Amino acid sequence: MTAEDKKKRIRELTERLSEAARAYYVDGREIMPNIEYDALYDELQTLEQETGIVMAGSPTQYVGYEVLSELPKERHQSPMLSLDKTKSVEALSEWLGDKKGILSWKLDGLTVVLTYRDGELQKAVTRGNGEIGEVITANARCFENLPLRIAYKGELVLRGEAVIKYSDFRRINEEIPEADAAYKNPRNLCSGSVRQLDPRVTRRRHVNLIAFQLVSAEGVDFGGSFKRRFEWLSEQGFDVVEYRETDGVSIASDVEWFKSRVGSNDLPSDGLVLTYEDVEYGLSLGRTAKFPRNSIAFKWQDELAETSLRHIEWSPSRTGLINPIAVFDPVELEGTTVSRASVHNLSIMKELGLGVGDRITVYKANMIIPQIAEDLTRSGSIEIPDRCPVCGAPTEIRKDKDAETLYCTSPTCPAKKIKAFSLMVSRDALNIEGLSEMTLEKFIGAGFIKEYADLFRLSEHKDEITSMEGFGEKSFDNLCAALERARDTELYRPLYGLGIPGIGLSGAKLIVRAFGDDYERVKAAGREELLSIDGIGEVLADQFIGFFADEQKRGEADRLMAMLRLRKEELQDAEGYVELSLGDRELRIRSGRLSGLTFVITGDVEHFQNRRELQDLIERMGGKASGSVSKKTSYLINNDAASSSSKNKKARELSVPIMTEAEFLEFIAE
Repeated sequence: MTAEDKKKRIRELTERLSEAARAYYVDGREIMPNIEYDALYDELQTLEQETGIVMAGSPTQYVGYEVLSELPKERHQSPMLSLDKTKSVEALSEWLGDKKGILSWKLDGLTVVLTYRDGELQKAVTRGNGEIGEVITANARCFENLPLRIAYKGELVLRGEAVIKYSDFRRINEEIPEADAAYKNPRNLCSGSVRQLDPRVTRRRHVNLIAFQLVSAEGVDFGGSFKRRFEWLSEQGFDVVEYRETDGVSIASDVEWFKSRVGSNDLPSDGLVLTYEDVEYGLSLGRTAKFPRNSIAFKWQDELAETSLRHIEWSPSRTGLINPIAVFDPVELEGTTVSRASVHNLSIMKELGLGVGDRITVYKANMIIPQIAEDLTRSGSIEIPDRCPVCGAPTEIRKDKDAETLYCTSPTCPAKKIKAFSLMVSRDALNIEGLSEMTLEKFIGAGFIKEYADLFRLSEHKDEITSMEGFGEKSFDNLCAALERARDTELYRPLYGLGIPGIGLSGAKLIVRAFGDDYERVKAAGREELLSIDGIGEVLADQFIGFFADEQKRGEADRLMAMLRLRKEELQDAEGYVELSLGDRELRIRSGRLSGLTFVITGDVEHFQNRRELQDLIERMGGKASGSVSKKTSYLINNDAASSSSKNKKARELSVPIMTEAEFLEFIAE
């Protein structure tokens, strides 16, 4: 390669890597595989060292990305640099030399700088572009595990990683409407959750803060020990990143120890960090323009496997986006069998040159997420479907900035009804275990589910389901058992699950009871009949009637009800009493005992499985359950009646009686 060729290549790599990094870190999108980014980055770094040429904007020279949100900005007291990296254990040993080190996870989230004064959290600022970050103090107060007050009263500055655990990511990702398009991994979801203008969003997403560096603590002598700083932070109540003491001799076995735990580690990580245990020695080494010299990052050496691409599975999502999924001959990677990998979008698929039958290499990004590294054949023969695989509507290719994506154009595509199906299988509706939104999305994308009744036809697709990643014979059998249990249910549950505007669980119960648990009467209900039900007003009545007046919606509801074994809700015996067993207590309660009364439930319950069960009992006895205390509240139920909770305070202000759960049971008993 001539000098001119190298110069041209440097410009090309700078542009491509900057574009990919901006897409990933700022927009939350992937436009090239991680392994390709790392390879191109290393190539650029080598060329820069050989030629001495570094272009403005080179990703080897900057450590973050411009702040784009509306959050307040603040300049860091000292630049927050990224770490130099290696994939060689030998290089780690050489770097450490005869010194002691601390080896810890390199967490993959959003770095935050926290400041405490007088024992209280004063400020939280994101890393931002390394020089200027965003002030997220209100959001940090919503982190699940972050202490807002600590015993130490001096000024403390520490750095930590805001992360969302894999377990929480899988559970809550499906609850976020934009998640399939905007958040492909816990890091992006965490970034979007922390950089919110509404702290309530942060709270709902279960963000954790893991401390990884104590910057300063006035008046505290740590004897120059990095480990002692970790121990002290832990004593103050912080969750500290998992770490091990190491040296040049044990470093290889310590790296293997972490490697063996990657599969079970619930915190997103993209490698390890090695830091000198002697803090003063590390600081004395200074820094380069981009890297501090007291720490180095270790990236996992990707285990590659060669296989053959069978086909591309086109998987529609709730936004209409149709994701390409590569299905290939099974291979062993990092101790597990892998046969599928997301290709993310059309741009990556084209860049890889994918074709059926091509020889490809695959790996697990961060030893977790299957990815295609390279297409060795590059036949480029994959045809982009012009019809949606679920509904058959025309597809269209859209260009979102620098990435081409495929979309279904039909507004009524079943794939866009993920939320509707999710409501139907939820606990308060049919309560079908094992059907998360992510699983529903897979089944809908495969064409197994087009309407509610199809839920009970999933057994017809055994071979296809058991071949899906994450689904084996046992999972399939468990799903079938859950579906069979769900067939036996009360009418109000699937009625609520239909998602009729304005008709919640309580409204569904009121309507069903008014028509004697008779579905034919329910769907034929007239306006006057509905208005005669306490709690059903004109708007709800019109929406209910409008739903069943729609021939398509009524037909789908009819076909679902035909799949169910509907039973009547047993409200009372012949004498008008409800028999209730609570542990060793047998209660006989008059069904209308709570008529005209409104209750609010707060705190933990002792005699019921959960607050929902207590709420159901109140409603069965003619009462109402509300979520907030007001002048209309008859009683507040709280086992900690003397607490200073907001609901207790409100109840006292309004002279609303507060009773414990035991007192409530005495109140309703004959």
